[in-house]
Amino acid sequence: MRIKTTLGKTFSVILFFFLVLFIYSKYGPSLPISVISQQKGEPLVVTEEGKATAIPNMAKLTAGVDVSSSTLQTALTQSNQKSKSLTEAVKKHGVEEKDIKTLSYNVYPEYDYRMPSSQVTAYRVSTTYEIKIKDIEKINDVLAAATSEGANIVSGISFEVDEDTKDKLLDEARAEAVKKARNKAESLARAAGVTLGKILTISESSGGIPTPIALREGVETVPSDVSAPNIQPGEEEISVSVTISWEIR
Repeated sequence: MRIKTTLGKTFSVILFFFLVLFIYSKYGPSLPISVISQQKGEPLVVTEEGKATAIPNMAKLTAGVDVSSSTLQTALTQSNQKSKSLTEAVKKHGVEEKDIKTLSYNVYPEYDYRMPSSQVTAYRVSTTYEIKIKDIEKINDVLAAATSEGANIVSGISFEVDEDTKDKLLDEARAEAVKKARNKAESLARAAGVTLGKILTISESSGGIPTPIALREGVETVPSDVSAPNIQPGEEEISVSVTISWEIR
């Protein structure tokens, strides 16, 4: 009889325990449980990012002239003269011939659509150049020279570093990314009770595209006595994301 009573109490305690557990799991707060599921023999894959920064030492900009005249001959003449003055002016500030590239040359008539026959009222000639400035210190002077010589289209200014500097930044960013990835992998391995073996795979993806700064287009030539604009290159960031997988022992 005593054995039956003891069994009954034990059963009641177990039933009560599972009932409390059920109610807590259904209505109680969730527990912050972190589980490391890495098993021996499976690769451990880690992705980390490294960054490196530098002040840009080169710049590119789009500059050009837009001319309109009642006759095509006059429009072409004025456009050619202003375009030549523009390119000659920037060359005086150290821009080489090979760093001036024609992007577009457009000639088209302008119509008065209020007239029944859509009469031609003028001719417009537009020429734009991409100008590479290898001496970043001269960008403000180049802009002032271009606009004072007739450039009424100025846009798409972007800053970048030369290839040697870019390669150096990539090396620095890679080294940081790999170091961070290894530290993280070693920490995970210790937490999981395993050890790192040899590296199985490694890959990277890079970023750090310079952000272009657009200037406002104008229709008037900037006077030569206006002070140079204050364009600042800021800082360029190169980032590299590295993914490495290790053998687990």
